[in-house]
Amino acid sequence: MTAVLKLLSALGLALTVVPAVLVFLADLPWDTHATLMAVGTVLWFATAPFWLRDAAPDPELWEQGRVE
Repeated sequence: MTAVLKLLSALGLALTVVPAVLVFLADLPWDTHATLMAVGTVLWFATAPFWLRDAAPDPELWEQGRVE
C-alpha cells in the first residue's frame, strides 16, 4: 500500500512541476497548465501525508535530542 501511495505522490508532484516547465517552453497552453497543476496539487496533498507520517521519527527521540 505504501508503494502505491508513493507512486501516486510522485505523480502528483510531477503534475505540479512538469506543466510549469512546459508553459515556460511555450509547449502547453495556460488553461491546461492550470488544470494539471490543480490535479497534481490535490493528488499530492491527498496521498503524501499517509506515507510521510510513517517515516517520521519517534517523538521520544525528539525529546531526547537523538534524532538523526
